[in-house]
Amino acid sequence: DLGAGRTGRVLTLRPPRLLGLLWLLPALLDAAGSQEIYAPHSIRVEGDVTLGGLFPVHGRGAPGTPCGDIKKENGIHRLEAMMYALDQINGDEELLPNVTLGARVLDTCSRDTYALEQSLTFVQALIQKDTSDVRCTNGEPPVFVKPEKVVGVIGASASSVSIMVANILRLFQVRLPPHHSGCGFDSL
Repeated sequence: DLGAGRTGRVLTLRPPRLLGLLWLLPALLDAAGSQEIYAPHSIRVEGDVTLGGLFPVHGRGAPGTPCGDIKKENGIHRLEAMMYALDQINGDEELLPNVTLGARVLDTCSRDTYALEQSLTFVQALIQKDTSDVRCTNGEPPVFVKPEKVVGVIGASASSVSIMVANILRLFQVRLPPHHSGCGFDSL
């Protein structure tokens, strides 16, 4: 468990990636050198264009806890497949010359409500903050860490999760092509 209910730190990864270890060793997140604070149960890979990902890396947690045990087959493997695809695309200069794909991957913890909560992270960069009336105690305007803009999200596994997340993302014109869901999204 990567500290459900508390803010985690993001480990910015460069190839080779040890994604399984990232999800299994919370100490890596606490020791990460990054000063940016992001949602728990997430990883970020730097890039010129950022793709989002929602995967059930953990199972459902006990009551009061969003996440349970690691899901190797349906969670970690899908996460690693996305990272492998990014590596292959970024490694081929002819596919996207002078463009590096990045990723912002979030864990759904196999819960539709938690997936919906996590997916709001993807739209934060698209929402304009009105800080005209907000001042810090020293009179200065607040400094916000602007989240990266996600151009598309690789979908959640369960159809119920995909539908909920797609309905939120489409309000901000962010596409969610389902990677494993059983329903069609042509009408969304």
